[in-house]
Amino acid sequence: MNAYITKISKFLPGDPVENEQMENYLGKIGNTPSKARRIILAKNGIKRRYYAIGNDGKLTYTNHAMAAKAVKGLFDDKIGAKDIDLLSCGTGSPEQIIPSHGVMVHGELPESKNIEVVSFAGSCCTGMDALKYASLSVETGQSKNAAVTASERVSAWIRAPYFEKEGEYLSQLEKQPMLAFQKEFLRWMLSDGAYALLVQPHPNKETLSLRIDWIEICSFASKYKTCMYAGGELDEMGELKGWSQFSEQEWLTKSLFAIKQDTRMLGENIVKLGIEFLLELGEKYNFKPDDIDWFLPHLSSMYFKDIILQECQKCNFYFPEDKWFINLPYIGNIASASGFAMLEELLYSGRLKKGEKILLMIPESARFSYCYCMLTVC
Repeated sequence: MNAYITKISKFLPGDPVENEQMENYLGKIGNTPSKARRIILAKNGIKRRYYAIGNDGKLTYTNHAMAAKAVKGLFDDKIGAKDIDLLSCGTGSPEQIIPSHGVMVHGELPESKNIEVVSFAGSCCTGMDALKYASLSVETGQSKNAAVTASERVSAWIRAPYFEKEGEYLSQLEKQPMLAFQKEFLRWMLSDGAYALLVQPHPNKETLSLRIDWIEICSFASKYKTCMYAGGELDEMGELKGWSQFSEQEWLTKSLFAIKQDTRMLGENIVKLGIEFLLELGEKYNFKPDDIDWFLPHLSSMYFKDIILQECQKCNFYFPEDKWFINLPYIGNIASASGFAMLEELLYSGRLKKGEKILLMIPESARFSYCYCMLTVC
């Protein structure tokens, strides 16, 4: 028995936000326009994105509400809420610690029946974690109609109040532009949105489907320390201490719930480890770049595109640019949903042909995890 992605739907909140509008939504640190914004946006190549907040800073949609709206987009005259027998959800920005994100999504689907619900929390790989669980459930016959979601509402975490403590560094940006990349990199790149996939044991007879050939996920956390984090702080030894080890006052004074990233560690490892894992999978599954028709890499920033191309050339495992498909510049970085965003657009682009192979690459910098997924168009 196989598992197929037979339909993909999306929910992107509101109108796209252009670069010049960002501070209207996210606010200004110290009530001063960011000197870092233009530098970082020039590097990441993103032109627009979506936020589940208004330009007054007020919430327009919760994470789980957006995910539920994406799930509803899967429904038609053949599949409805009562036909879904598994809801598998991933996110890096849940609205709460308890209950789980998945059951909150289920709570937004009152017409559905009592079903199995699973949640994956973490960062960019969580959408693929959810897809792998669903594909295994379908392959073993435990599910027939599995809905998979990946959704983010990180806008609440990257608004100005969470970065006030970083504002003291802004005066140095003219002389040290990399400091901007390190302190405000994520603020000017992350965005909101939700995608949902329908996974079934048979392909869609009327439109193209994507057969899930394999999904491989690997963590390097046993060898590398934390690179990106929220809800904690690194100690003098570089170990992450969670929010519960700090006083309530320190939650604010240390900006514990702001998303931070060690860009030095990111630059040194994110591409290197991803290619290392890719080469292992090429040997395991006996495939080469020539066997792949479409390469869909989740890039946190267009800054990394040339680096990946160069390093792949050095390893003789090179995907030419005409095989790449990326929508980061006009969709934004939706973290766990970014891979699904590329798949959705490509699937309905009219460019796919039956028999073509798609390789999806999802890196996660939090503590260096990677996912690769091979799909066949059918």
